[in-house]
Order: sequence, then structure tokens, then C-alpha cells
Amino acid sequence: MRNPSLTKRKILIWSIAIVVLAIVQSVQAQQSGKIARVGLLFIGGTDQPYLESFKQGMRDLGYVEGKNVVFLYRYAEGNEARLGALTAELVRDKVDVIVATASNTATAAREVTSTIPIVVTSGNLLETGLAKDLAKPGGNVTGLTLMAYDLTGKRLEILKESVPQMKSVAALWTTAGTTAVPGYKAAEDAAKALSLRLHSVPVQSARDFDSAFDEMAKARDDGLLLILSPLTTLNSKRIVALALKHRLPGMFPTKQFTEEGGLMSYGTSTGDLYRRAATYVDKILKGAKPAELPVEQPMKFEFIVNLKTAKQIGLTIPPNVLVRADRVIR
Repeated sequence: MRNPSLTKRKILIWSIAIVVLAIVQSVQAQQSGKIARVGLLFIGGTDQPYLESFKQGMRDLGYVEGKNVVFLYRYAEGNEARLGALTAELVRDKVDVIVATASNTATAAREVTSTIPIVVTSGNLLETGLAKDLAKPGGNVTGLTLMAYDLTGKRLEILKESVPQMKSVAALWTTAGTTAVPGYKAAEDAAKALSLRLHSVPVQSARDFDSAFDEMAKARDDGLLLILSPLTTLNSKRIVALALKHRLPGMFPTKQFTEEGGLMSYGTSTGDLYRRAATYVDKILKGAKPAELPVEQPMKFEFIVNLKTAKQIGLTIPPNVLVRADRVIR
């Protein structure tokens, strides 16, 4: 006949052994499990309106900051010359992938490293030579294209509908570098098709914006078309304030400008691009090669109208335009 106390003692010993084994296995798993290191490289400062969209995309894929992923942030604070040094820091920190938030940041990063994968959240990869082909980028850079200039004609068309009496429109664009040149050329073609006079207002630095708007006032321009570039994005609040000061109806390429007080914007949903960029990071962390990951084009577009600004500059947005807006700021 079995001894009940002996049997209970054996059961207790086995239970303790199982618990201890489970704890050891858990510790070993944690020690052997690699924590992903993701570098985020920004041309601007810490005020990044779309960063949370990227981080949410990572969370949706099971990444928890501080547990299985670490984000290393680097900000150039508007100084493009710093991008190389900041990339070198990320290389020394042994990141697994670098997330570049624009074409110029990706270009600067690629000059420093040709081996660490680079994911662009919103850029023009073909125009800047970052990708050889959309289907097969071919290097260490892939990601999502913004189509910043493909929609220029549509933007100008909407602005003309919104300001029917418009005869002359100022195109504010950046001559420093080459990223805005295709956008200005697209604006020229669109203005010609709409029988509008296009007033070229180029700027090279942030110091030029005040004089640029003074020039628009002297020319009696009826509207403003902003051509996207890193310089204009970094100075979005100032540009919007100057447009408001001069009571100039402005069409902008991203919602950042309308949320800051611009009249209207039409373009790719940048937040969606940042969220989708997380899928590239995930694939690369799981072994995919950036050279073989196709560059994706935008899937979501948004037209936003700021009625507060329309009221301030004394403009009534026609109902046929307003009804097409995805969002109206009142």
C-alpha cells in the first residue's frame, strides 16, 4: 500500500521542478531573443507629426518599444549637413535598419552605409536615384514614394475652382538642391493647361520667405501653389502665417500645412505612408533584402479645407469644391 505523504511529497517536488524549469527556459529565451534596433533619421526637430503613425504601425505588427524593439532617434534640426554624422552614429550603434523620413535623409544615409537597410517613409525614390526600379530597387534603400509632384496639376485645378477669378498664381519653390524642380515643371504644364499665369517665386533658404511674399504682393498674385521640399516643410508654420498675412489663398501638398492654418491641401496621406513603412521594417527584421522589396506607391489621398482660414482671408469656398473635401477644419 502506497504512503500518501510520500506520494504528496513527490508531486510537490515535481511541481517545483516544473516551475523552476519554466523560469529557466523563460530567462534563456529572453537572453537569446534579439531586441530589434531601429534608427529613425529626421531632417527636422523633435516635433514630428507623423512619427506616431509609424510607431502605431510597429505596434500593430507586435513590436513593443523597450521589450522587443528599441528606437534610436536622430534629429538634424533643419541642418542637412548633419545627416551624415547622425547616420554614422546610428551605424556605430549597430542598428538593424534605418528609417529615413524623406529622400534627402535617405540619400545622406546611403552615402554613409551601403549595407544597413534603409526604409524611406515618404520620398521620391526614382527621381533621386535611390531606387533603380520600383519593382526591384536594387540597393539597400526601399520604401514608399510620396508622389509629391504627380498631383501638382490636380492641386492647381482645385485651387482654380476655389478661386474662380484667379488669373495669376505664385509657385513657391526651392532652388537649393534638385528635389523641387520636377514639381515646378509640373506646375508650369498645369498652369498652361488652365490658362493661368504662373509666377515663379524661388527661394534658397529660410531667409528668403519674407521677400518672396512681398514679391507676390507686388505682382498681385491671386493664389499660392506650394511646391514641396524639405525647406518648405521645415518652415511650414512661417509660410502659412505669411500667406494669411497677405490674404493669399494657398494650396499645399500635405495636411501639415492646413492643420497649421493653410487654406487647403491635396495629396498623399503621409500618416498612412509612415504606418505602412512599418511593414517594410518588419520584413527586413525577418530577413528580407531591401533590394528585392518593391517600392510602394500611395494608396490613400486626402483633400482638406480650412474654413477658418477661408473666413480670415475673406474667401467663400464654392459648394462643389467643399463637398469633395475629405475633412473640413471649422
